[in-house]
Order: sequence, then structure tokens, then C-alpha cells
Amino acid sequence: MSDILQQLAQVLEQRKLESADKSYVASLYAKGLDTILKKIGEEAAETIIAGKGGDNQQIIYETADLWFHCMILLANQGLGPEDVLSELQRRFGLSGLDEKSQRSS
Repeated sequence: MSDILQQLAQVLEQRKLESADKSYVASLYAKGLDTILKKIGEEAAETIIAGKGGDNQQIIYETADLWFHCMILLANQGLGPEDVLSELQRRFGLSGLDEKSQRSS
């Protein structure tokens, strides 16, 4: 499953080299961090609305949009899906309460 994330990460890196008028992703990079973050906020809100609506297909669609824009943020910051997957792996088997208490110490 993570193969698609790696493939997407490669495409997002390639888009950094493309013209902003020919690529949606390149245009987000060109507009900067605030625009990328705004898109993530919009997509998060749409995901919440889809969740409240209860339509599984819409939830999947909006979650894909949210993940896509989060991947753009990662790429913009020089990070990739492997960084997030490593963090999830680190947390695996650790209770949520224990993990949260480790953050505050």
C-alpha cells in the first residue's frame, strides 16, 4: 500500500521543477506555505463534513484530497511519507495515553 505514497512523493518532487502555470502542485509550491496550509484546512473541513454526512464514498474522496495536500506540505518541507510512516511505526503497540504522556514530558 505504501508504494502509492512513494510514487506520489516522487511526482510531487518532480512538480517542484515544473512551471506554476502548467501544474496545480507547482502553483501551490510557488504560492508558498500559507497557501498549502490553507488548502489543508479546506480539505480537512470537507473531510469533516463528509464524515458527518456518512457517505463512505465521499469520506474516501475527501480523505484522499486531504492526504494529497498533506503530502504536498511534507514535500514542501523536505519530508516524505516515510517520515510519517516511521513515526506511526514508532507508536505501534504503544497506548495512545502513554504516547501522549511522553510528548508532554
